Amino acid sequence: MDLHIILAPLHLLSFSTLLGTQIYQTFVVTRICFVSLPRNAFTALQKRLFPVYFRSQSLLLLAAAITIPSQGPLTLIANKAAWIPFAIAGATAALNLLVYGPRTRRIMIGRIHQESRDEPRKQATGDDAETSIPDMQGLHRSFSRNHAMSIHLNLLSLGAMLWWGWRLASSLNLELK
Repeated sequence: MDLHIILAPLHLLSFSTLLGTQIYQTFVVTRICFVSLPRNAFTALQKRLFPVYFRSQSLLLLAAAITIPSQGPLTLIANKAAWIPFAIAGATAALNLLVYGPRTRRIMIGRIHQESRDEPRKQATGDDAETSIPDMQGLHRSFSRNHAMSIHLNLLSLGAMLWWGWRLASSLNLELK
């Protein structure tokens, strides 16, 4: 049996699931949750949702790379134009999965704990500004830096997969039999 007959549909399914998941999570779920949920509920949801998203993104990316027609991973090795978007998406997804996702989550949880510790002091002074306490200022800066990096890495991964999708779609023969 020709390997291409198996790889092509599996690749289209894994790639389209990956791209759809990236677009939906990045532009739909996050936006709706941010606008609709109170901050504490949004934070609680995000700290559980993003680790699952980063794992799924990495596994779907691996599945898409393994199933590239016509020879699976050998196609990536033989074709520079094929492996570059997968290398970019793989590196950025790995950084989010292993470094920036966990770091951002840890700082987010640290901010929640710091807010609890600072609440009595804020009530005693009547100060409403969350950033007026030095510990919280450091956490905000650290969170902003790591969260921004995670967002940019996610967008780079999405861009690399859009590049691959364009290249893949350009090579399809869409004649019905």
